[in-house]
Amino acid sequence: EIVDTRPGRATLAMVVRPEMVNGQRIAHGGFIFTLADSAFAYACNSHNDRTVAAQGNITFLRPGKLGDRLVATAREVSRSGRSGIYDVRVTAGDAVIAEFRGHSRTIPGTWLPVTDAEKK
Repeated sequence: EIVDTRPGRATLAMVVRPEMVNGQRIAHGGFIFTLADSAFAYACNSHNDRTVAAQGNITFLRPGKLGDRLVATAREVSRSGRSGIYDVRVTAGDAVIAEFRGHSRTIPGTWLPVTDAEKK
């Protein structure tokens, strides 16, 4: 679920379903990473510059549980030239589940057409 997007920020959420838990009956880290990486993607593409991930790293702090609503909140830390750094915090209620840091790289092009007024 896309909760919010704005320049340099994005918030996404998902509910941990039965097919998202691992053998330990906790949220599989791959799903948590995907949620954080998706919030990162929305945040770093929010300036209408085509941007891709150069690197992503996650630290799992607590397990997500079946039925938890996980919320990933991404914020821009730095954006200079073609490079960007974004931090994403994944929470379940008040508990921090994971911290993700992504490095982005801007590539040629925009997502939406740029008007003449925006070019100035």
